[in-house]
Amino acid sequence: MADPVVYPIAKYKYKVQVGDKEAGFSEVTGYDASIEPTEYREGNMAALTPLKVAGIRKYGNITLKWGVTGSKELYDWMSKSFDKGVERKTVVITLLDDDNKEIAAWQIIQAWPTKYTGPEFNATSSDVAIESLELAHEGMTRTK
Repeated sequence: MADPVVYPIAKYKYKVQVGDKEAGFSEVTGYDASIEPTEYREGNMAALTPLKVAGIRKYGNITLKWGVTGSKELYDWMSKSFDKGVERKTVVITLLDDDNKEIAAWQIIQAWPTKYTGPEFNATSSDVAIESLELAHEGMTRTK
C-alpha cells in the first residue's frame, strides 16, 4: 500500500514567544543561517584550486511586525537597551496547523532588539499602522 500524500503546512498560522510572554505578530521574517566558506591554498599543493574550509557562522536578523495596539512592551524592550544595555531573550517561533497543533518550532538564542521602526502615517490610507522590531541573535535551532 502506498504512503498517504503529505502536504506541506501553510505559513499563515503561527505563534511567537518572546522571553516568557506570547505575542501576536502579522509577519516574522529574516531567520537564516550561513557558514562563510574560507579559501586556503599552500604553494606546493598539487591541486590548482584552493581548498574551501568552513569559516565564520552567521545568522540573519529577525524582523517582527505587528499592528499598533496600546501595548508598548516591545518598544520599551528596545528603549531600555539605549539606557541600560541590551537585555537578551529567547524567542520561539512555532508553526501551527489548522487545528492549532504544533508542527515545527525554531528557537532563537540570545535575541536582543537592534532596530525599531514605527508606523508610517498617511491620512489617505486605511491600512493598519504597523510597528517592527529587528532582533540580532547568536543562533537558532529547529526544536521540532
